[in-house]
Amino acid sequence: MTTTLEGNWAIEAGTGYGQCIKVREKLFEKQTPFQKIEIFDTCELGKLLMLDGIIQLTSYDEFAYQEMMAHLPYYAHGNPERVLVIGGGDGGVLRELSRHPEIEMLDSCEIDAEVIAAAKKYLPELSCGYDDPRVKINIADGSEFIRSKEGYYDLIIVDSTDPGGPGAPLFGAEFYASLKRALRPGGVAATQAESPWLLPDVVKQLIDASRANFKHVGYGAISVPTYPTGMIGVCTVSDSKDITVPAREVEPALAQQLRYYNSAIHRAAFAQPAFVQELLGN
Repeated sequence: MTTTLEGNWAIEAGTGYGQCIKVREKLFEKQTPFQKIEIFDTCELGKLLMLDGIIQLTSYDEFAYQEMMAHLPYYAHGNPERVLVIGGGDGGVLRELSRHPEIEMLDSCEIDAEVIAAAKKYLPELSCGYDDPRVKINIADGSEFIRSKEGYYDLIIVDSTDPGGPGAPLFGAEFYASLKRALRPGGVAATQAESPWLLPDVVKQLIDASRANFKHVGYGAISVPTYPTGMIGVCTVSDSKDITVPAREVEPALAQQLRYYNSAIHRAAFAQPAFVQELLGN
């Protein structure tokens, strides 16, 4: 993927097509040892975060991705006490998890400290997730971090970049085996699982790696208009829980705060069109 600025348009281009967003100005740019970080002020969609030329979020629709990545696996488990977020340096998934007072431990593992720093300066509506006193930040490679956490977490959420960047180790079968070892009995894990329209081979790889390690595996769809193809997936796995149905309903007070996730959308997310069923061998 590449980012170009043509006139006032930020463009993500790759795999034969892409997405373009009209911007007012570039607010931030930095090349770190891991990736290129860019933040724009757009004309219609609020802030735009790109990593290595790939759209990570816009203010316009980030809530859809953050809520599903956090609450879908949270409610699939029902009552996780120890939670780990790998990646997600912008803080959005942490923001959503912080809505659950039942969580006792909320660890964050991000490989690139510069993403966190940039989010805290330019994306406070997401980075507020780091304000929760339960959050402990670990600057480390997530694939290595969890090797020392055998049987430790109830819920692990992997909010990774695409497989071409620093998130590459998080897409292999070895990593899914490590995820399994890091979970306590009854644990649930969820990973960013790409789009079957855009990267069908990667989606198939993730599902195959999940099935090799977990009894229950589901691919849940999330509608995110500013991502190329307009959707992305969350692969949710467990050895003991049917992750396609919530273990309990969303509390009424929290339901009033959310804009995308609810118990009905949890169930509906796992309904797949015929071509995805064929791709995944369902």
